[in-house]
Amino acid sequence: MSLDEYYLLGRSGLRVSRLSLGTMNFGTGGFHAAYGRTEDEVRPILRRYLDAGGNFVDTADFYTAGESESILGGLIAETGARDRIVLTTKVTNSVDPGDPNAGGNGRKHVIRAVEASLRRLRTDYLDLFLLHTWDRITPVEEVVRTFDDLTRAGKIRYAGLSDVPAWYAAHAQGVAEANSLAPMVALQLPYSLVDRTIEAEHVDAGRQLGIGITAWSPLAGGFLTGKYRDTGAGVTGEGRLTGDGTASPAWTDRQWRVLRVLEDVAGELGVSTAQVALNWVVTRPGVASAIVGASSAAQLDSSLVALDFELPAELRAALDEASAEPPRSLYRMFTPDYQGWLVNAGVRLGDKPAGYHPDVRNWVTTGQS
Repeated sequence: MSLDEYYLLGRSGLRVSRLSLGTMNFGTGGFHAAYGRTEDEVRPILRRYLDAGGNFVDTADFYTAGESESILGGLIAETGARDRIVLTTKVTNSVDPGDPNAGGNGRKHVIRAVEASLRRLRTDYLDLFLLHTWDRITPVEEVVRTFDDLTRAGKIRYAGLSDVPAWYAAHAQGVAEANSLAPMVALQLPYSLVDRTIEAEHVDAGRQLGIGITAWSPLAGGFLTGKYRDTGAGVTGEGRLTGDGTASPAWTDRQWRVLRVLEDVAGELGVSTAQVALNWVVTRPGVASAIVGASSAAQLDSSLVALDFELPAELRAALDEASAEPPRSLYRMFTPDYQGWLVNAGVRLGDKPAGYHPDVRNWVTTGQS
């Protein structure tokens, strides 16, 4: 793999890099100010990404209170590379707490947000426009119709979703397909060696619905860089996962064990834990791209090395086993062990649809129940 090898995003003709540049730290305002960077600090990061062949850039109207979009728009204009960049932004979070229609996914806010993002980004179209999250209020039909109108108006080229339930993504795609509206082509979700939650439904949903997954936080907020340690009394190490603990989840014993296995694999390959963790994510089924942030061009260069090697099968298996999460509730019914119990009990199962996990399809016997 390399950054200038491009892959189709979902069931679309849009080609993107396997690593997307995240710009949540472009700017020093708003919620992300604690780890934000100035325009002069991030300029070499964007330049290095583009020079390496990267074309997939991610931002949101909410990042650094709009500064991320403004800085990014100026920097892209400097490069003269707007047409080759797949520019992505997102909408949902409120930009004016005093206005009930200045947030969420309603048509009024979404259209206003698109226009504001276009002004800040200094462009007349967005390549990819995503809901930032499910607002639990707006009917999915309203969202899909708004996306379609924006596409027909030339404001956006493609539509997608971020941080929504799998059923919501399926519903949105169903509405789009049934009414010949612009389809969803991307699904942005958290995914890493210590958070494989989306494998329960989202990954197979994306593959069946033609929606490419872009993984955010593939390094679990920095945990998988290996620079943190568990002292028993708390997490130590330099970074935003230490301090008062407000930026850090309570890491479990299982997650610390995953980190130890990751360190062993990285040591055997002679690369960093972060590089192995990124490689693992971008080569998982259904994943089109992983979003990486950087505080410097040197840090970005380190992340790009993740595309320079292949994980041997035995080391990949070690990571898979260490990071596997036991299925919960009804999901246990779709595991090889459970299917094997049915077969041994005399229940003959037919071959399952493509949406079932390959291990399940290989386990069951052929025939009719």
